[in-house]
Amino acid sequence: MTTVYDVPADLLIDQIAKDFNENNDKITAPDWSSLVKTGVHKERKPENIDWWYVRCASILRRVYIDGPVGINSLRTFYGGKKDRGVTPETFRKGSGAIVRGALQQLEEAGYIQKVDAGRIATSEGKSFLDKNSAEIIKDIPELEKY
Repeated sequence: MTTVYDVPADLLIDQIAKDFNENNDKITAPDWSSLVKTGVHKERKPENIDWWYVRCASILRRVYIDGPVGINSLRTFYGGKKDRGVTPETFRKGSGAIVRGALQQLEEAGYIQKVDAGRIATSEGKSFLDKNSAEIIKDIPELEKY
């Protein structure tokens, strides 16, 4: 059986994001998503207008792989180096509001659930990701060898 571990992350995230954008009415970009940066370490807002769906797909995959995870560990994952001019760069965490909002939408859609240690993927979320992984592996025949 094909799982998330068997396919390239970028292909899986792109396909899930497209599915969220077209078919899922529970995953919707908030009104403020066109105005914000994804963290203090960024200089500009994202160039992709559908970045919210890509981030939700990425968070769903990350919860599947690393779960149980909390907001703080996801903020660390989506963080980066802050340019401080002539002062040396330092690491800054990503936006907590974005991670929190995406997790809440994914919970409402039934893909993840809250447990004592953080959040984990539900059986519905795992099967959704595994189904998409199986579709991707069919389209890329050279990956079936590995």
